Amino acid sequence: VHKLHCCLNLKTATSLTQLFFKNTSLILLYMDTPLSTPCNIQICEVTCDSFRIMWDMTPEDTEKATHFFIDLSRKESRDHNRFKHRDVPTKLVAKAVPLPMAVRGHWFLSPRTEYCVAVQTAVRQPDGDYQVSEWSQVVEFCTGDYAMEHLQQLLDKANGSAGRLLKFSVFYRNQHPEYFDYVRECGGLMRPALKDSSGSHGSPINGKLQGVFFSCNTEFDTGLPPNDSPYGPLRFQIPAGQLLNPNICLYFADFYCMYTAYHYVVLVLAPVGSEGDTFCRTRLPMLDLASNPFLTYIAPERPEEEPLYCHASDVILEILFTEPVHLDRGTVEQISGHHQLMSLTTANAKKDPSCKVCNISVGR
Repeated sequence: VHKLHCCLNLKTATSLTQLFFKNTSLILLYMDTPLSTPCNIQICEVTCDSFRIMWDMTPEDTEKATHFFIDLSRKESRDHNRFKHRDVPTKLVAKAVPLPMAVRGHWFLSPRTEYCVAVQTAVRQPDGDYQVSEWSQVVEFCTGDYAMEHLQQLLDKANGSAGRLLKFSVFYRNQHPEYFDYVRECGGLMRPALKDSSGSHGSPINGKLQGVFFSCNTEFDTGLPPNDSPYGPLRFQIPAGQLLNPNICLYFADFYCMYTAYHYVVLVLAPVGSEGDTFCRTRLPMLDLASNPFLTYIAPERPEEEPLYCHASDVILEILFTEPVHLDRGTVEQISGHHQLMSLTTANAKKDPSCKVCNISVGR
């Protein structure tokens, strides 16, 4: 009986050993099977600083993949002389998760910027190396504008730089004589133009909202508009109440600087119910006309009193009025000061990405 028992144990041990080596061979064969190339890359839920990515994988790859490699780089500009350098592609190694996979915070993604992305699947080996698939095809996508929450962050920063409120009585717009000659030839109407790309790259109004730009800043000592302007020697002035009154909605659109100590705040004035108002209502923070740190309208308490108009003293306001304005509503006069260099204008000016005062963490 004892000999029979030993014989059975030997046979069992031998069978188990054979089974072990058979299973080990199957596992090694499974691990050595090449990973298929990811295909049908899809990008979704794109914001100004994040996106989700997914692709097709075989069931076998889905089961054994331990990591994903993602290669993201900014799409090269067609104008190769515009920048002195190109962005270096950045690779992310992430543990395999159910798709779609969220990509956020791994790069400083910029708003409204075109990117290229490709993916690999990988299996981490016991020695620390990776078995990887071929790179997928490259897919291009573009990040979005600032969302309302990002503009609120920008607004909070601008609040701290506004300074005290100063009285003013007119909005004004400086241009060259040729501009006003053209306006008169077209019936005297200053028509809205598309907002350029100046300021924060992610501002929702850039390249999308039309308007006529005005200023309202005044000199500390005189309370009047400055005598100088980089935009032209002729100035159109219009009473403040023509553009700022209870029938107007006020929106915050941007806060930026151009490598200078002073900052700009962009505001939008849109008549209630207008196309401009409809555009801004879901995209920009609305400001209370009577209580905000930038531009206020205080209604008179008595019939014989005049409304009170005030502007922020420590920032330069750029006011975009979304409707046409006729020259007959104001006056055009020559400014008494010197016409400054056009290089001092903010036309298509780029925001200083290093400024800690006016930048937020989601991009510039």
